[in-house]
Amino acid sequence: MKQTTRPPDHFRAHVGNGAATAAPRPVPARARRRPASPQWAAWAFLAPVTLYLVLFYAYPLYRNLDLSLRNYTVRSFVQGNAPFTGIENYRTVFDDPTFAPALLHTALFTAVCLVFQYAIGLALAVFFTQHFRLSATLRALFLVPWLLPLIVSASTWSWMLNSDSGVVNAALHALGITPVNWLTSPSWSLTSVIIANIWIGVPFNLVVLHSGLQSIPASLHEAAALDGAGAWQRFWRITFPLLRPVSAITLLLGLIYTLKVFDIIWIMTKGGPADSSTTFATWSYQLGFGNLLPAFGPGAAVGNLLVVAALVFGLIYLKVQRKQALS
Repeated sequence: MKQTTRPPDHFRAHVGNGAATAAPRPVPARARRRPASPQWAAWAFLAPVTLYLVLFYAYPLYRNLDLSLRNYTVRSFVQGNAPFTGIENYRTVFDDPTFAPALLHTALFTAVCLVFQYAIGLALAVFFTQHFRLSATLRALFLVPWLLPLIVSASTWSWMLNSDSGVVNAALHALGITPVNWLTSPSWSLTSVIIANIWIGVPFNLVVLHSGLQSIPASLHEAAALDGAGAWQRFWRITFPLLRPVSAITLLLGLIYTLKVFDIIWIMTKGGPADSSTTFATWSYQLGFGNLLPAFGPGAAVGNLLVVAALVFGLIYLKVQRKQALS
């Protein structure tokens, strides 16, 4: 006798009008849930970055702008009831006799540092593209100035350029050259901080430009050499044009960094003597924190001038890059 098994409930047939239909399978709860929108995942990833930018960039810029448009004193800075003065702080800065020398020193400091940092960094990057023994070790040693804390680098240069006990003047004396008052002479103080900043910034240019040189195909140089091009022609006709995008971003980052250099100048000369090495960065600090009666508004105004300068050069860079992309 055959045994028959009873089909499950959802497979039972219902007879109606002579036709058999199967009962529909119930849809699980998970299947009824709608998939999460990918937009929420995107916002979740963007939230930490947005929060960081708002807290550490947007809010400080807003506070600095607010400081420059109000007459803040120590009391009003704490209580937060400073009167609104508009552009009066900017007029005070422009009328200050320190403005013109500080502007000139900032321009000279930035331009000279950028030129020498880029030129020396590019020369070293080209040199290290030649594979030889200990090349990696030497390249690592060149990174030491960049890795050291700025206070250590500035203190070292202050000791080296000391008028009485510095090794630089000792070497000049040994060569029969009259020692120089590097840090105490108005004629040499700006040169001293420029030399120190060039030494600190060369490794950054070396690393970035060396990475750019590695991306240039060696076959281009080999083909040019077969056509009779010399080393200088290969560099000027092939290497330098192909390195322009990397050079542009290197110069832009160097410009932004050099505009706001404060530690080196303050530790070595404090902007002196007689404001001979004062830049906008050190002047802003002197106005806001270097006096018994701080001028928060004018100090913030000077800082905003640096922000505007960096923004202008950044926009110029974006415009140039856009033109190059379209051409």
